[in-house]
Amino acid sequence: MNVYDSVQMAKVLKLNNYELVDSFSVADLIIVNTCAIREKAVQKLYSFLGRLSPLKKKKPHLKVVVAGCVAQQQGAKLIDRFSQVDIVLGTHAINLLPDLPQRIEKNPQPIIEIEMSEKILETAPSAIAITRKKEVNGFVTIMRGCDNYCTYCVVPYVRGRETSRKPESIIGEIQMLVQSGIKEITLLGQNVNSYGVKEKMTSFPELLSMVNDIEGLERIRFVTSHPKDLSDQLVASFGSLSKVCNHIHLPVQSGSNHILKKMNRKYTRETYLERVDKLRAVSAGIGITTDFIVGFPGETDDDFDETIRLIEAVQYDSVFAFEYSDRPEAPAARFSDKIDSDVKHQRLQRLFKLQKEITRKKHQSLIGHTFSVLIEGASKNQLKNKSTSATIELSGRTSENRIVNFNAAADWRIDIDSIKGQTVVVKINKAFSNSLFGVLLNDQLENLITEGDHSYVA
Repeated sequence: MNVYDSVQMAKVLKLNNYELVDSFSVADLIIVNTCAIREKAVQKLYSFLGRLSPLKKKKPHLKVVVAGCVAQQQGAKLIDRFSQVDIVLGTHAINLLPDLPQRIEKNPQPIIEIEMSEKILETAPSAIAITRKKEVNGFVTIMRGCDNYCTYCVVPYVRGRETSRKPESIIGEIQMLVQSGIKEITLLGQNVNSYGVKEKMTSFPELLSMVNDIEGLERIRFVTSHPKDLSDQLVASFGSLSKVCNHIHLPVQSGSNHILKKMNRKYTRETYLERVDKLRAVSAGIGITTDFIVGFPGETDDDFDETIRLIEAVQYDSVFAFEYSDRPEAPAARFSDKIDSDVKHQRLQRLFKLQKEITRKKHQSLIGHTFSVLIEGASKNQLKNKSTSATIELSGRTSENRIVNFNAAADWRIDIDSIKGQTVVVKINKAFSNSLFGVLLNDQLENLITEGDHSYVA
């Protein structure tokens, strides 16, 4: 969601004659877009603002903006604590951003814009195609806010109540992105499963079907999918809609019914496992990832053992897991039975160790299998080493969201930008903890190469 919001900020500023730069030292406007979901992210913000203080003294005309969830949450407190901050921009105020630096020029006083609105900012058609480089993947927000009020979470307080965009606006934005070269779209919402329910309009499975019909779009992903609202119709979409990727991120947070109830998640371990079974009945090879919070207040050793057993039962492809931290406004911050930090850390490491072994075995089992891979560009290894070899290592993802790297050339010069967005078939011959490695099948190489000035891109 924050990545999408950052792109929206860049686009509205571009329309107002701002240019993105690569160095803080030459910038006239610096925006830090923030997340409040965990304490560590907030501490990173404070550290970043501290590093900007000398630059602000050297360049008094520089304007510093704190945007996003911490801005919404703290408001004037940020101005009081950090004199180098000029503008505090809440989660509902992105459209105001271009005018604020000029307001400060006329009246040199800090500006705080954190009023919430029931309307969602719609992207101007002229701004959608503004990018700095060729992109393969794009994000599109379909809704904002959340009505679930999990006891550990601040999202309803910093993003507001749940509101869905009109389907025609979403479809129009995706069509424009596809025209600009985007091949894969990720639909965003705090709980995409409840899209349109409050407004009594198009359901999420119906929206997926509409997106699936967009010509030129190749893949559809979505996050986040709340387990309590995972309908049979949505599960069926993985079998009936050809562009919906064979992957779902289904955050469980805990394997203990006791903790799930304290978290106000509104489902049980048993119902979660039933929905996993339904997904795998539709597609046996579906990639399933999840989130865990370790050390939630009141989590006993037995509760955590239930989480471990859930991981063993589901056999996730990967997990995102974090130690619980109190968040202002979230009810769990007032819970008394907090877990010692050393215990939280030990549990987290145990969880990671188990999942690492599961992922390793899953990856090993894929050796010899073939997958369609959407090319996203040079691999991290290629970018890190900046190899001058004629062999270029490319990277992409399978429909199941697994990273696959592969060699693309021997004696040819590769124009990487021209091959981004192509889909190739790769046979896996090596497995690593976080990625797979393979070889291109058949004669696909000639579709990826550029010899001199003559493009052979399919």
